[in-house]
Amino acid sequence: MRKLVLLGGGYGNMRVLLRLLPNNLPDDVEITLIDRTPFHSLKTEFYALAAGTSSDQNIRVAFPDSNKLNIVYGEVETIDVENKQVILQGEQTVPYNDLVIGLGCEDKYHNVPGAEEYTYSIQTIGRSRDTYNKIGGLPAGSIVGIVGAGLSGIELASELRESRPDLKIKLFDRSPRVLRDFPERLSNFVQKWFDTNDVDVISNSNITKVEPNKLYNHDEIIPVDVVVWTAGIQPAAPVRALPGEKDKTGRIILTQYHDLPSYENVFVVGDCASLPFAPSAQLAEEQAEQIVKVLQARWKGQPLPEKMPEIKLKGFMGSLGKKQGFAYLADISVTGRIARLMKSGLLWMYKRHNG
Repeated sequence: MRKLVLLGGGYGNMRVLLRLLPNNLPDDVEITLIDRTPFHSLKTEFYALAAGTSSDQNIRVAFPDSNKLNIVYGEVETIDVENKQVILQGEQTVPYNDLVIGLGCEDKYHNVPGAEEYTYSIQTIGRSRDTYNKIGGLPAGSIVGIVGAGLSGIELASELRESRPDLKIKLFDRSPRVLRDFPERLSNFVQKWFDTNDVDVISNSNITKVEPNKLYNHDEIIPVDVVVWTAGIQPAAPVRALPGEKDKTGRIILTQYHDLPSYENVFVVGDCASLPFAPSAQLAEEQAEQIVKVLQARWKGQPLPEKMPEIKLKGFMGSLGKKQGFAYLADISVTGRIARLMKSGLLWMYKRHNG
């Protein structure tokens, strides 16, 4: 049997499973999925778990139930591309013929002293639970600092405002305005929401150090009771250790077929892949669609296209609490209640399609 091994049960590998199971997998191929948890976690909703507005159960989706799928639970320690095997903690080894790496990312602290030691995270479901426990236990009037005003920071700040109106929330943004790379209409709408709901957005910030109950913004010391870090990501450690060229963010540079230049049987999907787009669930799924086509062609001994189709993304959606939102779709900005309903509907469809 030819062994297809999927590392990580995120958005990319869930799409691989959806396309291959139950009827599009050759009889001589078996799939093994390796993940640390017994379910697919909706990472785009971790902010709501951390804020306490969504339960753990609401952001989980079961893996497919198929006799063609073997699931191994464990932590990936090493990816040995020379010997075609994955080594898990505890020294368990899993051999492969084809490998799709979708291990996601972890926080990048940009060498800021104290950031790793003294901040909380929403990068994994486990760390999001820890963040919820910490914030949920804060007394009224406590100060929560959120470092990074990208989509995750914006959604966490707004959801937390609705969950805990008694807290003081400070959102630190390195840019002169939120959503700097998008139309000012979106930026102004989000900023107005924060102004109306008493979220303090600190623009042009530069966090230089973190200490217990202290944030250093430039040379100013700002008292805080807890800090959540959403100011950058990097590929998971086993991916950073892979051979081959990487871009300036540490992501793996791939061929147009989404595999390693020197190892055509090793694919990388999602946050760890170097692509001309910001990492997102949508991007991982579009990548996975192409990876499945490449795998199927190779299994059948068919030639690959000289040029793979260009990946085209539809845009993005974000929430401002449970009632307001914003979206940028096909170069059109959408704000308010409609945008929030669109995002809720998309989440419902995803869970229904994959659950």
